[in-house]
Amino acid sequence: MTWLPADFVHPGRVALPGGHHLRPITGADTELDYPAVMGSRERLWSIYGEAWGWPPATMTVEQDRDDLVRHEVEIAAHKSFNYALFDDAGTALLGCVYIDPPEKAGADAEISWWVVDDQVGTDLQHALDALVPQWIAEAWPFERPRYVGRDLSWQDWQALPDIA
Repeated sequence: MTWLPADFVHPGRVALPGGHHLRPITGADTELDYPAVMGSRERLWSIYGEAWGWPPATMTVEQDRDDLVRHEVEIAAHKSFNYALFDDAGTALLGCVYIDPPEKAGADAEISWWVVDDQVGTDLQHALDALVPQWIAEAWPFERPRYVGRDLSWQDWQALPDIA
């Protein structure tokens, strides 16, 4: 059994209130992604660092571009998905949503998301927090999605058995 049905078409642009939107990230987004990630690096490391080793303190623009190109290739191949959160004009990257095949037993997808530091606690973060589970339920073919960092902590996730 594959992770996604062969005929599945992943969503393109997903609207949020105020004109904000999600869309699959590309290597061309590096100029917006790099300052967003590095400007929120300490908080992002506290969330993803132990599990993913990301984002490293010494990450360069070139390393970020390579990472985004890898995401772009994985999206095209339906291996995993990284959606960037943009303002209405598409001139500011404000966060990301990751939709990945499960690494740990008990789920058919592992989903996490973040916003940049200056959006923590804002209406935009609350809108994203409400949208993601609803969007996953309506637009994706998962029966047992796991919201890592939401429905269980990253520590609890790491303690789960790996998929063999």
